Amino acid sequence: MQLAEPLQAAIEELSKLPGIGKKTAQRLALFLLKGENENVANLLKALHELKTKLRLCARCFNISEEELCPICQSAKRDDSVICVVEEASDVIAIEKSNEYYGIYHVIGGVLSPLSGIGPDTLKIKELLKRFESENIKEIILALNPDTEGETTALYLAKLIKPLGIKVTRIARGLPIGGDLEFADEATIGRAVSGRIEL
Repeated sequence: MQLAEPLQAAIEELSKLPGIGKKTAQRLALFLLKGENENVANLLKALHELKTKLRLCARCFNISEEELCPICQSAKRDDSVICVVEEASDVIAIEKSNEYYGIYHVIGGVLSPLSGIGPDTLKIKELLKRFESENIKEIILALNPDTEGETTALYLAKLIKPLGIKVTRIARGLPIGGDLEFADEATIGRAVSGRIEL
């Protein structure tokens, strides 16, 4: 069945979003078509402002409306501890825990030579430059525990440790509420080796 061109165009564009297939894109497009004009206008405005009002923090490369993000501007944060993450979405996830009170550095991905992503592609030089002007005592590596994340963590540790700065990584293991019998061997192994004293 041939769809009206504007509907087909909306479906095509929506299906380009991560996690949105053609059927979900069609449902979203039809929902927007049936919705109030004001709701659609609000969505368009929010998307426009997303692209025009936000930028990367000049210090940590998190998402920000101003030159420095609210975390970098906060006097309540411990600016001697930097948590290194891959993307701004990782900052959001860590902040939701309400357990971390330091600052961040978003490197913008992980090393992946097969994809053409080397150290110069990431914000690694900018991280090292921060050591010149900031009194950093600890770097926490909060990178995903996959091959590229592990490689990037080892690379960063090799660069930072000679500077006399403590390098740690976030703990890995079993999720709260998870069943031991359903966890994979690697997760159980990391949980056992990363155990802490009570």
